[in-house]
Amino acid sequence: MTADSRVNLGDVLGIWAHPDDEAWLSAGLMMQTIEAGNRVTCVTATKGEAGFPAEDPRTPGQRMALREAELARCLSLLGVTEHRWLGYGDGKCAAVPDRAAAVRLAELIEEVRPETVLTFAPDGATGHSDHIAVCRWATQAVAMTGSSAPTLMYATKTLRWTDEFFAGIDPADVMMVEGLVPEVTDESELAVWFGCDQKLLPRKVAAMRAQESQIEQIVATIGVEQFAALVREEFYRLPRSTDPELIDRMRRLGATRDD
Repeated sequence: MTADSRVNLGDVLGIWAHPDDEAWLSAGLMMQTIEAGNRVTCVTATKGEAGFPAEDPRTPGQRMALREAELARCLSLLGVTEHRWLGYGDGKCAAVPDRAAAVRLAELIEEVRPETVLTFAPDGATGHSDHIAVCRWATQAVAMTGSSAPTLMYATKTLRWTDEFFAGIDPADVMMVEGLVPEVTDESELAVWFGCDQKLLPRKVAAMRAQESQIEQIVATIGVEQFAALVREEFYRLPRSTDPELIDRMRRLGATRDD
């Protein structure tokens, strides 16, 4: 299997934790889905108010407003016009009862009727407790829809991509649980391996950089060309029989850092 610049997912519902998660993991797929004439709906659980340095002078409300405005610019550049906030506190999703959040998402799935739901894998990519909780909610919500359930896909990475990413970035700056190794999936087991073409990649980079408070430090660290190379590909896998055990283990493990 190799990267494909044309993937047909039908109508898509993306379920994420913080502003910028959606762009990192699915900006290219969202753009291509829209260009194909299909519907994209994006859900964000929190407004990302914890994603700032401790010395940042802004109030939580000001931080929320900033990240809300950044996400709006990002989605506008991607062509995404349907977005929903869940309104949970940043870093506090683990305290939200799973069933309550899952029921809200199941109702949204019934309303939107997507053919594909995109979300985090059980490890939450970085071990962030919000990411892990969102994976649980989305997984339960899809199961609640029964025979009409959309295809659930988990964001993942390959070993090659992970090696390239951590060649320029300290894992301690990204991973939320000490010693946690991010999930990697063999290329042969990917359900989606999407590569942004020369038209989509500049749009993805511009959309991500619209979320300046989260992205510009990374761009400054590794350079825009390397950044573009790292975000060009998007990877998804289908759920595995071992995922329920992993979901439960990650719930118990928890995390101590916020995004």
